[in-house]
Amino acid sequence: MNSYSGFSLVRHSLRGHRGWRRAWRNPQPKPHYDVVIIGAGGHGLATAYYLAGKHGVRKIAVLEKGYLGGGNSGRNTQVCRSNYFYPESAAFYEHSLKLFESLSADLNFNIMFSQRGCLELSHSLEELEMNRRWATAMTMNGIDSEVLGREEIHKLAPILDLDCRFPIVGGSIQRRAGISRHDAVVWAYARAASALGVDIIQDCEVLGFESGSGRIEGVKTNRGMIHAGQFALCVAGHSSVLAAMAGLRLPIESIALQAMVTEPLKPVLHTVVGSAAIHAYISQSDRGEIVIGGGAEPFNSYAQRGGIPALRDNASAVVELIPSFSRLRIMRQWAGICDISPDSSPIVGKSPVENLYLSTGWGTGGFKAIPAGGDTLAYTIACDRPHQLLQPFSLDRFATGRLIDEGAAAGVAH
Repeated sequence: MNSYSGFSLVRHSLRGHRGWRRAWRNPQPKPHYDVVIIGAGGHGLATAYYLAGKHGVRKIAVLEKGYLGGGNSGRNTQVCRSNYFYPESAAFYEHSLKLFESLSADLNFNIMFSQRGCLELSHSLEELEMNRRWATAMTMNGIDSEVLGREEIHKLAPILDLDCRFPIVGGSIQRRAGISRHDAVVWAYARAASALGVDIIQDCEVLGFESGSGRIEGVKTNRGMIHAGQFALCVAGHSSVLAAMAGLRLPIESIALQAMVTEPLKPVLHTVVGSAAIHAYISQSDRGEIVIGGGAEPFNSYAQRGGIPALRDNASAVVELIPSFSRLRIMRQWAGICDISPDSSPIVGKSPVENLYLSTGWGTGGFKAIPAGGDTLAYTIACDRPHQLLQPFSLDRFATGRLIDEGAAAGVAH
């Protein structure tokens, strides 16, 4: 694996940049592996990396129907935060945020992680009190949080219109939160996993499973049959489709979540801003684009494209908060497929099928969970028992009634 550094960049520039090796291999599938992971997005690749790097599993394949990172990992708004209300969620996402903080150094790849803070606005005294309650819960969970007044918000983001149609009365901020380049996170894990011997097999569509005696023996693909001792599903919105092939029914609904970016401009927004009342969240990317998101679609869909109604709603919400953005042009729009569970919390760990493991139900929080999701699922597969952080997120919580209703902390309406 190439060592990326300023020195190596200068050295290769003297050779016309003709000596760089491929970042990851493109192998042919083998007939048998120890572990097969379906889905080469962030969660699948992170799971493979930690399985190989921390647990010594070497015969691992990651199967991808399309191209690496072509699903939700490349179709999100790249926010990284751990400002969750319930202790179970807070502990998990805080673990993920801490991994993000050292990920560039750990993987020798710049993921462009920028801890610029995540500001949640309050547009009424009642909403401010709810934000204060949320911030207090975070503090009790050992996570940084701070309640801000109007003057402090104006200093932090002077471009905001504090006296908009729903006047801003205050808010709360997690200063360690921020954004990272979503493509870079996927590429970093792919490069590191491939260097450890993981086979990342693209253009490999799963067509079905071969089962027997309550377990899966192999997976049928358009590139032949592949056998393994253990299997994991990391396919986001298509989890219920793949699980049904294995005879398992999941409580997952798939809906589209749209986002868009404007033309680039000079730095004007130095934090992530979210508003539940006006219903938008906004940040500025490293390339200068204004990244805009809003609510999820009200109907089930596997579409990965945008639409005019969502564009109109998102744009009007942003112009309400920042009137000067009305002069910006929209460059592109897209949608990711969100896998929503009944309590808006993930379903991760062992399944009723003996050797099948799940990573689904991430909803709108999948990107920020990539490092912790991969780390804890890798432990669960390697040890065949749930990681401590995953125990509250098992599938059987829907039978016991011990739900973790984090719909509010998702940042958008489900």
